[in-house]
Amino acid sequence: MGGHDPRSCHASARRRRGLPGHVGGRPYSERVVSRIQSRPRKASGGEIVRDESTFAQALASVHAAVLRPEVLIEEVPAPTRLAPSALALSGEVIPSRNADDEPIATGRFVLLHDPEEPEPWEGPWRVVTYAKAAVEPEVGHDPYVGRVGWSWLTDALDARDLQWGAEAGAVTCVLSESFGALSDREPTVEMEIRASWTPLDGRIDRHLQAWGDLLCTVAGLPPLPEGVVALPQRR
Repeated sequence: MGGHDPRSCHASARRRRGLPGHVGGRPYSERVVSRIQSRPRKASGGEIVRDESTFAQALASVHAAVLRPEVLIEEVPAPTRLAPSALALSGEVIPSRNADDEPIATGRFVLLHDPEEPEPWEGPWRVVTYAKAAVEPEVGHDPYVGRVGWSWLTDALDARDLQWGAEAGAVTCVLSESFGALSDREPTVEMEIRASWTPLDGRIDRHLQAWGDLLCTVAGLPPLPEGVVALPQRR
């Protein structure tokens, strides 16, 4: 990328926000009560079968996932036509950890499971996500912004030692400039990363954590110091 530093997109934003240091997080299961969105499917002989057991095991690992405490998530209605089983979570990054404060990034994580392994997926699982946040205005003019945004996703997956395939997605930046009577308003740029991929390692909890890491990166939060991990809080 010709020496382009992805971290520069948020450096000044971090200085302005004065974000707090990292403290221990909580397992997802302490924050929401989950529901399995599952529908029956027909076997080749017409017998009705359900895939709730396999999906429930994956859901249990999601419940145990520990995210950074700045990431607040809740369950939302899951899609019903994309796969026999699905889970959908919405997420917000709030540095103060006060749910009443405005988030600095938002996103969604959808987990799909289809034991028939749809051809585009190349496996029985599919993760569909997006992450969105306001970034520095100059980012909107950066010719490398798409590559930088996509690298944030792959870096988040790599950092969790994950295996994935059939990835697809797009990075979009929307530049808003005001004119005339509104010309005193500062330009704003919103970045959105939409991505889907197939987990190949069965570590659905870590894929959720990687998405949480991506949300924090898009929000401009500094990464955790090397060797520091989020720890569950005492109940």
